Amino acid sequence: MGSINTTNPKKDLTVRIFDEFNSIDRQVPAEEYDVVLSYFESVFGAKDAAKSFASALFLVSQNRDIPVLSLLESLQGQDSIRLTATMCYYLNGLRSPATLLGIKSVARPNVWAARDVLQ
Repeated sequence: MGSINTTNPKKDLTVRIFDEFNSIDRQVPAEEYDVVLSYFESVFGAKDAAKSFASALFLVSQNRDIPVLSLLESLQGQDSIRLTATMCYYLNGLRSPATLLGIKSVARPNVWAARDVLQ
């Protein structure tokens, strides 16, 4: 008998990862969420960006066992660019080293491997 929890092979892997990331249920106090969301709205001015950053901050807080308001205190006073870099640092600690956020270095092919490719 088949399982109902099988993944759809026709769905792109990137879409599946994104959907799984956003489907995580977190139980957070409403007061803390309002404080975090209002801070990010004051920094970015955009509601969607503020919601994404608030969700990411609660994820970091949960995975590192640090109170979210303590993390927020460490972020306060930063401009949007510095805040984005700091959040990338925190989120990269939770991700695979193969998929780092905020890294702009261009990947150059290995010269020795490239010469072995037949044309």
